[in-house]
Amino acid sequence: TNKGGPLAWPIKTSNGKIETVDRTDELIRKLQLQNFDAVISIGGDGSQKISQILFEKGLNIIGVPKTIDNDLSATDFTFGFETAVDIATDAVDKLVSTAESHNRVLILEVMGRNAGWIALNAAIAGGAEICLIPEIPYDIELIKRKLHERIIGGRGFAIIVVAEGAVPIGGDVIGQKSDDITYQNIRLGGAGIRLMNELKDTGYDQDMRVTILGHLQRGGIPNAFDRILATQFGVRAFEMVLEKKFGEMVSYKHPDIVSVKIKEAISKYNVIKKDSSLVKTARGIGICLGNK
Repeated sequence: TNKGGPLAWPIKTSNGKIETVDRTDELIRKLQLQNFDAVISIGGDGSQKISQILFEKGLNIIGVPKTIDNDLSATDFTFGFETAVDIATDAVDKLVSTAESHNRVLILEVMGRNAGWIALNAAIAGGAEICLIPEIPYDIELIKRKLHERIIGGRGFAIIVVAEGAVPIGGDVIGQKSDDITYQNIRLGGAGIRLMNELKDTGYDQDMRVTILGHLQRGGIPNAFDRILATQFGVRAFEMVLEKKFGEMVSYKHPDIVSVKIKEAISKYNVIKKDSSLVKTARGIGICLGNK
């Protein structure tokens, strides 16, 4: 977990301050005393980094990739991602109705941290006019130009899908360090509001609103794809325990469920390549990605 993981477990010292300690050795010793055959670690990039350290310390561990961010490069998909895309796409569909009826620009901010998979997939599926992702820093003037093409004389509407990690050219992500010492990641959020303010600063005066989808993307009923993928991962993970393939992670390499070394799985963050077919598809249907 990225909050209170065994590498940095929070404890209160005698003076009342919170410090962190490495409890991995204690964790492994307790698991061994309880006669666990293996641990199946279900999680994303951060969780699997912990899995690798535990494996190097002698724990029999198998990884299963679960994250809505789809940020593990050693698997085609992580389970949770497709459901999150469905939820984001549904939000785009719903926003179209009010954007059209009120001649508005509606900005939808979605999750994904440093990868734009949710944003770009939802933008294509929902037919957004503009999509901004972390992998492609955006030029606010190009976005303004696209909006002028879309909305003429105050009539018309536009949907902008923006990833929480999206940045303007030369800018940084919007986020803040948590006051919780156990939470290691920067809390991202505010990219949509920043974008709206940047547009206003250029003199763009069309009516605009921002919707932050937030944690709605992380819950609810999983779609059929994720149910099937998670089941396939689960079966393969138990097979790997029987085969003693410890230090490896289940992986979906279409059409097969295979395994890869956890070390390989965490070696490269899974981002959208600028020349990928998904980016070409978005450009092909006229979606502005904030650059030329």
